[in-house]
Amino acid sequence: MSHEQDKLKNSKRRFEDDNAVKKQTRIAKEHGAPVTEPHRLHKKHAMDCGNSECYLCGNPRKIHKDKLTIQEKRFYQDTDKITDKHSNGIVPNEKNEN
Repeated sequence: MSHEQDKLKNSKRRFEDDNAVKKQTRIAKEHGAPVTEPHRLHKKHAMDCGNSECYLCGNPRKIHKDKLTIQEKRFYQDTDKITDKHSNGIVPNEKNEN
């Protein structure tokens, strides 16, 4: 292994870490959140409070009354539509299949 390559990888990693901290700090300041320890935002989002009972940060199955996540709602939303199509895009008729 080359020492120059190691130095470049290390400097690139530190540069990306600093950029991530700057971005999250800017987001926190825009929303009025106090930033006392900026490097705490290195691996954590600025708007994530960490409280499991929070409406935004908590588990939707436990916080919300409707027990379905957004992805599950989206999946079940289109179940009434016919999605069975031939390769040419034509929906098969029930009359023709008998």
